[in-house]
Amino acid sequence: MPDGFHEEEVLGKAYDGRLMRRLLRYLRPYRRVVFFALIAIFFYGILQAVPPYLLKVEVDRYLDPTHQNPIPAFLAHLLSANPVVGIAQLSFLFFLPSVLLTFILQFAQTFAMQLVGQKVMYDLRQEIFTHLQRLEMSFFDRNPVGRLVTRVTTDVDVLNDLFASGVVAIFGDFFTLLSILVVMLSLSWKLALLTFTVLPLIVLVTISFRKAVRESYRRIRIAIARINAYLQEHLTGMSVVQLFNHEEKSFEEFDKINRSHMEAYKDSIMAYGLFYPAVEFLGVLAIAIILYYGGGMALLGTLTVGTAIAFIQYSQRFFRPIQDLSDKYNILQSAMASSERIFKLLDTPVAIHDPLQPKPLVAPEGRVEFRNVSFAYREPHRVVENVSFTIEPGQTVAVVGHTGAGKTTLTSLLLRFYEIAEGRILFDGEDISSLRLRDLRKNFAIVLQDPFLFSGTIASNIRLGTETITDEQVREAARRVEILDFIETLPRGFDEPVRERGATLSVGQKQLLSFARALAHNPRILILDEATSSVDPETESQIREGLRGLVENRTSLIIAHRLSTIQNASKIIVMHKGRVREVGTHQELLARRGIYYKLYQLQYKDQEIPIEPGLFPMEASALESDREPQEAGG
Repeated sequence: MPDGFHEEEVLGKAYDGRLMRRLLRYLRPYRRVVFFALIAIFFYGILQAVPPYLLKVEVDRYLDPTHQNPIPAFLAHLLSANPVVGIAQLSFLFFLPSVLLTFILQFAQTFAMQLVGQKVMYDLRQEIFTHLQRLEMSFFDRNPVGRLVTRVTTDVDVLNDLFASGVVAIFGDFFTLLSILVVMLSLSWKLALLTFTVLPLIVLVTISFRKAVRESYRRIRIAIARINAYLQEHLTGMSVVQLFNHEEKSFEEFDKINRSHMEAYKDSIMAYGLFYPAVEFLGVLAIAIILYYGGGMALLGTLTVGTAIAFIQYSQRFFRPIQDLSDKYNILQSAMASSERIFKLLDTPVAIHDPLQPKPLVAPEGRVEFRNVSFAYREPHRVVENVSFTIEPGQTVAVVGHTGAGKTTLTSLLLRFYEIAEGRILFDGEDISSLRLRDLRKNFAIVLQDPFLFSGTIASNIRLGTETITDEQVREAARRVEILDFIETLPRGFDEPVRERGATLSVGQKQLLSFARALAHNPRILILDEATSSVDPETESQIREGLRGLVENRTSLIIAHRLSTIQNASKIIVMHKGRVREVGTHQELLARRGIYYKLYQLQYKDQEIPIEPGLFPMEASALESDREPQEAGG
């Protein structure tokens, strides 16, 4: 089985004290409401024993005149000797109020716990989402998005079932069983014990049902996880599916996964279909025992007719909570498994966090220095090895190299998305690990190769929640990156809705909006990570003037495939296999005829650029084995 479904497979214990104690902490802010629900469910359980007892009193006092059956003294004083009046008193003064009170108590308990369940769900989701935002990028590299979404949605929903209809409802079933048990034993302990002879059979049926449902629920959960993963992948890649005529094959694969889910559910339906009739049959068997032995005892005069009738109703009310307990067991078991997964996520330590005594950043200039920096996503394979360079305030520095050379990793380390293994990174002379993450990152704006837009409007994607950015600044940013004309052609202009991931916009338009977003935030340091690779040459030439204004008077770090975009950089750093191999201006690097020269030649094959044999043999030979056709980068 794939590792991704291992967590979904484990259902866990039916009850784990450690997890339950931790779950109950989420009830503390609402303990008054929970206490109110417990009081309501306590009296509700007691009231379950009242109606059958009132029926017993009615039969013994008024409907069985051949026997003068005693009733409790307090009821004898309250009830009239006249049968018509007495029955009316029992109906309207006792029975009807008890039923109405039962309704009110059940409503109060249900409403209170449903409310608490929703509030706990809200708190849990807030806590999980807040924790996810604090985790480092390496965590998201290891964990699929679909699994994390399941933690915030499905697993939290299961806990809602626990709080809303599990924990307190179990107490309600317990109080109901206890009150009925006490009344039955007090009325006739012999008949009560005879009635309870079916309990061992119910226990055996419940254990068998539990085992069957546990296995089917495990299979259902795995199937659901597979369906979610398959749908997420194939809906996202639907264009590829249709392009390669893969619809029929995809349908066959989905049919297998979907069928496994259906078969698992069929087994669950079979278990429920057998369990409830079996418990119902055993309940009827208990009634048969009452009719046989209770009727005989009534004929012998050792038991009243009213008591025998009350026992029939008590037996029905007694076995109903036992049926419900089987469902409560499944809720409890699923809740333990979900809480295990949720707490595992919440207990994931935040590897990158603010220092205890952060150093303040006052009027930052934007000087960046890498000192002997090394890093590996997975040891011992170093992606960056002993890298050192400096970016002075106002400089435009470009980083180039073949795919996998470690260029993009440098920006991730600079923004502390990952923690470096060795060396130091300084920002205005301060180690970035000594700065607040918020203080550090607010000085940067980054434009990625794959631009990301959120659902909302054009303006909200440029402003990105920064309310201090005015409408005029949004408009000016769009104008400077040559996308204002396009926005003004839209029906709603800057208020034009943007669908998920900017589905209605071209890649180039999304990239231009990313440029506008960066410009509107006016960062001290601008990072362009393959930022023009998604636009055509004509669009690239249109935004080049905007880029000049964008990098003016600020530090800029440009990672590029197209060497034409960085020829005017103050300094070009050439990366190769995680190391800095060459540093210089465009003309200086061409004159050296090293790795940069080879990269330049690959992109401009039509130009005759002579290569002197024997110059930089190591770099040239290494590049030949690693380069890609037409261009190199990454």
